[in-house]
Amino acid sequence: MRTRVSLLALLLVLSSFLAAQDATVRGTVKVLRHGKAESSNGDVVIWLTSTDSKQPVSPGPAARLVQKDKRFIPHLLVIPVGTAIEFPNRDPFFHDVFSIYHGKPFDLGLYESGAVRSVQFTKSGVSYIFCNIHPEMSAAIIALSTPHFTTSGPDGAFHIAHVPPGRYKLSVWYELAPQAELAPQSRDIEITAGDNVLPAIALHASEAHSEHLNKYGEPYPTEKRNHY
Repeated sequence: MRTRVSLLALLLVLSSFLAAQDATVRGTVKVLRHGKAESSNGDVVIWLTSTDSKQPVSPGPAARLVQKDKRFIPHLLVIPVGTAIEFPNRDPFFHDVFSIYHGKPFDLGLYESGAVRSVQFTKSGVSYIFCNIHPEMSAAIIALSTPHFTTSGPDGAFHIAHVPPGRYKLSVWYELAPQAELAPQSRDIEITAGDNVLPAIALHASEAHSEHLNKYGEPYPTEKRNHY
């Protein structure tokens, strides 16, 4: 009995010690638009990639990108590489989901209301998701080769917990920010045990999403579709 108690006490001490060695990284993001002092500061993706050693990344639990009311819900998903995402159709009509821009290319084809199809995101990168029938539908899926990532809240605040101390590359992505705006945000940083507060991140964003082609590389038909 004494041995068990001693072992339990040792494990608790070790757990406390390891927790004390972890770091928390936090900061704020401000998204600026042309002609506006500020806008919503949410949905900026921030992640840390170790430059000291390669850290193992386990797939996350299956996620869902729901098709409802001619929208993808949620609009943004951030996942570890290897995670599977389900695409259920909750509309009373067909959808034709595809991605041919960057990231993980796929084509789920035409499928009816109530059907579910799935894709495993085995490659890191940004995948832009569209419907070949409804051009107004769009989403973005970010697959990352690191367990240390988060997204900013509407107020721009973000934090990443349980980061082992060491050297990391900080990366930032925002859908409406051009690459020329995002590239300077990438930099090497040193993370120490305890609380790490990063300098504020400022991004200039465009006013609207750029138009996209359908999965055949052609413009969407301009005629109205009153039946779906």
